[in-house]
Amino acid sequence: MRQESVFERYAGRYDAWYEGPVGRGAYRSEVQALAPLLAQCSRPWLEIGVGSGRFARALGVEFGIDPALSPLRMAVDRGIRVAQAVGERLPFRDGSFGGVLLVVTLCFVEDPRAVLEEAHRVLRADGGLVLGMILAESPWAAHYQEKGRQGHPFYSIAHFYSRQELEDWLQEAGFQVAEYRSTLFQAPDAPEIREEEPRTGFYPEAGFVGILARSLSIMRSS
Repeated sequence: MRQESVFERYAGRYDAWYEGPVGRGAYRSEVQALAPLLAQCSRPWLEIGVGSGRFARALGVEFGIDPALSPLRMAVDRGIRVAQAVGERLPFRDGSFGGVLLVVTLCFVEDPRAVLEEAHRVLRADGGLVLGMILAESPWAAHYQEKGRQGHPFYSIAHFYSRQELEDWLQEAGFQVAEYRSTLFQAPDAPEIREEEPRTGFYPEAGFVGILARSLSIMRSS
């Protein structure tokens, strides 16, 4: 898989971005957006596309999967229990988790719909799916797409989806959005990003959106 080989080759570069002037503030803002959503889910938690384990460690996620081995070694060093696997075929039984997390993972997988269907399968009936997304409406998506056209190794293989596309896929997989939290209202080409307080709701101008989705059956009965 092309995505796997890129993250395998550039694992250190990807992880180091979070320590830079842009990545540090963006990362802290994104964690703030995701933490209250994940806190609404019962344990245990799984991150699909755990990578180097930065988000999992910050958010207290116990388990993670990723197809790329080099980032997984970093995740193990951060205390995450990992398995080498793809999101389209999770090595877990039905109903194994109370919460599933995906942070920009859908931008890089082969089949986003299959990943969402697998997330639904491994979640308990009352579980929650938490997504961290850069949606196509965002100026940050346009910024990253331009970097991709210039040959950036990560953004050249990334795909950005609209809010409507995502909500349609979630519904097809058996989910309904329960809550949005938006952050990163700064310009994506700023030399430094400061940490932001997230806003409740969906804002197309936000660089990052946290989403909590629940099973359709639970949402309809509540």
